[in-house]
Amino acid sequence: MNPLHQYLLLSALLFSVGLAGALTRRHAILVLVGVELMLNAANLNFLAFWRYGPNPEALTGVMFVIFAIAVAAAEAAVGLALIISIYRHLRTSNVDEVDRLKG
Repeated sequence: MNPLHQYLLLSALLFSVGLAGALTRRHAILVLVGVELMLNAANLNFLAFWRYGPNPEALTGVMFVIFAIAVAAAEAAVGLALIISIYRHLRTSNVDEVDRLKG
């Protein structure tokens, strides 16, 4: 098994853990952690395909990862702001109890 397969297997495992965490957890912050794990799995795929691709001198994979990290940071900031706002209004962070989104 070459290193690319090992990276892809690790990435698939990381994505599966993140997906299971995002779908099974009820606490909103743990759902965000699951989404972040899935984004990190995608970043690992970008880096693995860049490193073991036909032209690793071009920094396209690294540029994709930097862009994805910036998107993940913005997603985490917006997600935490939404969770704080929902908690202030409804006094819960359980995603099952949040059934209405009008202010």
